[in-house]
Amino acid sequence: MPKSYRDGLPIKAEEFVDQLMRLRRGSISRRHFLGVTGLGLATAVMGQKLGLLASHAHAENLGDRMSIATWPNYHDPATFENFKAKTGVAVEVNVFGSNEEMLAKLQAGGSGWSLFVPTNYTISTYNKLGLIEELDMSMLPNFSAASESPRFTKEGQIAGKTYAVPKNWGTTGFSVNTKKITKPLASWKDFFDVLQNEADGRGMVHDYQLTTIGSALVSLGYDFNSIKPDELAKAEELLIKVKPHLFAINSDYQPAMRATDAWISMCWTNDGAQLNRDMPELAYVLGKDGGEIWTDYYAIPKDAPNKAAGYALLNYLMDPANAAKEHTANGAPATDSRVLALLPTNVTSNKIVYPEEASLTPLEFGAAVTLTDPSRAEVMARFKAA
Repeated sequence: MPKSYRDGLPIKAEEFVDQLMRLRRGSISRRHFLGVTGLGLATAVMGQKLGLLASHAHAENLGDRMSIATWPNYHDPATFENFKAKTGVAVEVNVFGSNEEMLAKLQAGGSGWSLFVPTNYTISTYNKLGLIEELDMSMLPNFSAASESPRFTKEGQIAGKTYAVPKNWGTTGFSVNTKKITKPLASWKDFFDVLQNEADGRGMVHDYQLTTIGSALVSLGYDFNSIKPDELAKAEELLIKVKPHLFAINSDYQPAMRATDAWISMCWTNDGAQLNRDMPELAYVLGKDGGEIWTDYYAIPKDAPNKAAGYALLNYLMDPANAAKEHTANGAPATDSRVLALLPTNVTSNKIVYPEEASLTPLEFGAAVTLTDPSRAEVMARFKAA
């Protein structure tokens, strides 16, 4: 029976329960609880196992706000509202359209982010540049490496150390309004052809070199990640030819597609699922000629101003019940088998979200070299300036 530090006598069960309930209500501090019960570190460990103390263990140091950098239409707003209700920490959401934007912001310093969402191919570069920290996995008891799919999680680990944990995976295809564009489309070659014809003035591409240049390369029969000068020159030629026919270059394309200002757009899985759910005529197409498959991760910047809150939010997001709500709302496929088991059948049977393996075979994960390759950056800059 544990003793009280106040009097050296064993604490009675009734008093222990009373003190525990007071802690849960927030009427006493964790330090007071540990002092009265004499449980010390053992109590903290027990609390994490039982799920009783996790929200209080770091409450004294969480502050009242934090910032996350992420992608458009990528979270259920209720997630952050519920986190605030649980911890008192308000989450500011900063939206970006490309990993290059995120990298530039972090390199400039003072991003203000305590958590951000990088894509698989960027993590090695962030680590090499000293921009992200090795994660303290003891702060993430809700994460389970054993339940993660290795196919979508390996790039978060470097030299046996964990620098990022998976949010979800997905594909890059295109969304097409089948009421406006009647021609069947099945490839990136079809996509770039229709932009110049039936979808003249109604098409969108990402403001993101990886997917815009990569998809143009694929449409020409080249690798998605190519940095070969002659192949990049052909892709640039195609993009500049297509540009006068575009409605916009923008990674946040849902508003235009919903308003039918745009009829076709490069599109990520989660957006494709959301658009099709609300407007069934907006079909999602994976190029049979190739394209991108990806995993997005959570990572903590080295200069994060509120690391305690960053870890607290990340641990909250790793809870399978919370993650299942996120996935149901945003439409991105899960990497965690615990989350998959909680998802409704209408999500797991959705072929936009969980396509047949055969349609994934031609797709490529982004390569690290594409993030910092000057040739691809220059092609994108000239395309946007044309």
